[in-house]
Amino acid sequence: MEYIVEKIGMSRTVDRVSLPVSLLRVISTKVCEVGENNKAIVAYASGKSNNKTIAGQQKKYSLSKEFNKFASLEVANGEIGDQDMTPLDEAKVIKASFNTKGKGYQGVMKRHGFAGGPKSHGSRFHRRSGSIGNCEWPGRVQPGRKMPGQTGNVKVTVKNEVVSFDKDNGVLVVKGSVPGFNGAMGRIRIVK
Repeated sequence: MEYIVEKIGMSRTVDRVSLPVSLLRVISTKVCEVGENNKAIVAYASGKSNNKTIAGQQKKYSLSKEFNKFASLEVANGEIGDQDMTPLDEAKVIKASFNTKGKGYQGVMKRHGFAGGPKSHGSRFHRRSGSIGNCEWPGRVQPGRKMPGQTGNVKVTVKNEVVSFDKDNGVLVVKGSVPGFNGAMGRIRIVK
């Protein structure tokens, strides 16, 4: 079973030892259409504005204006309507998938952890990548060469233990950290 969640932030629980936890708000979703293997199209509310495509989907599934985002998830039961949250009560381990924080275009020292060159005067090699290939053979840059570029903003999936689930507020407390900024939208999948 999968759910759409929003990362609230991090906190700690104190039960004999201090335990870092992440707080995830489970977004209420409506199951619109169910396909094979309990794969379903679900709709949920997001703060973004609508366009004609979304308006057509809302009309097709007779949804209100607030449900303006759609996703494909694996649901517990194949029933159309509100998504069932009872499997989260017994969940022990989840996999959380979020996009990491984007850091923009970065050099090799920040992106790949290169050491750089000597700090003394006149070296002209402080934070650069250095030579990128041999001039004679193969006469080109090899694929996979670590170079400067876009850092972060990639999808990462982590496994976390469930500490507790507050069904009234829809807040899931998981052990450790999950990727992304506070307020980031992602999805969780129950492992066991």
